[in-house]
Amino acid sequence: MTTEHIPLTLSEYQRRAKETDHLPDTVVDGIDVRLPPLLGLSGEIGTLIAGYKKFLRDGAAYELFRANIKEELGDILWYLANAAEKFGLSLEEIAEYNLKKTSDRWPPVSVGERLKRNPTDYFDAHYDPSEQLPRTFEITIRPVEDPARPEPIVEVIWQGRRVGSKLGDNTYEDSGYRFHDAFHLANAAVLGWSPVARGVIFKCKRKSNPTVDAVEDGGRAIINEEAFVALMFAYARQHNYLADVKSLDFSLLKVFRTYTADLEVSARYLWEVEEAVLQGFSVWRKLRQNKGGVLLAISEIPQSRSSKFPTLGVLLILVPVSFRSVFAGLCLVGA
Repeated sequence: MTTEHIPLTLSEYQRRAKETDHLPDTVVDGIDVRLPPLLGLSGEIGTLIAGYKKFLRDGAAYELFRANIKEELGDILWYLANAAEKFGLSLEEIAEYNLKKTSDRWPPVSVGERLKRNPTDYFDAHYDPSEQLPRTFEITIRPVEDPARPEPIVEVIWQGRRVGSKLGDNTYEDSGYRFHDAFHLANAAVLGWSPVARGVIFKCKRKSNPTVDAVEDGGRAIINEEAFVALMFAYARQHNYLADVKSLDFSLLKVFRTYTADLEVSARYLWEVEEAVLQGFSVWRKLRQNKGGVLLAISEIPQSRSSKFPTLGVLLILVPVSFRSVFAGLCLVGA
């Protein structure tokens, strides 16, 4: 008669590991009880690395490599469970938090799942179309003469008319910050969110809901978005404007989460925020190089029966103003 194997849970492992804990559970000679398991973790990780070094040196001759790796990883797990116990945490709690953090930071391996978004996922999906961010839009950003301004100026054109104010860099050198609406438009296209684009460019604030209009589309939300854009621009200036950069520092993305913690966009994953930032800078670099351009965003792309790609997507295309029929570049597909 065989006994049914019951999978070992993290909680059960932590409980049973505690039964074999002979480390001090009170302060001894002034040593914090949490120090021994941390030192144990450090030591076992060192042993694991030493074993891998032997494997690199001896190759197939190191026959016990897999068994030793299993033993060392087991020891690491024991000390990890012990450290969690001493800090008043459970392995289940730690594992859940870690998966939440990593899924927020990194997209699924499957590209289709990465880009999938349903029409109802848009924050303004249930509002009148006049209060929705456009799912498809074409924006022209072009230079304009203004003798009264001491720096190069651009204007933003939407549906044949200028929207917002004429923009300059407001910096001592030609930084190209006057093209920074590309970042707001990338937010609108990739995240389905941009208080600046909603209020200044598209003028589709959700006035039918005064609370949403004040909180999500109002001055504070606009300031938060502008502050993050300014922060990212300052960072990018020190890193070649993110040319050839494929991923951003996690600490920068967490700043976005801090700025928008109580706003609707906090529902978006940080890897989506990263997509928006990288797309925005990809377009911005071309705008700066061409001294203007036409930005085209397309979302809700129909899915053919034979296509494995998602129903929805976002595409940002930059077209030089002087060569309206020639595509100058193509940004990444967004969420």
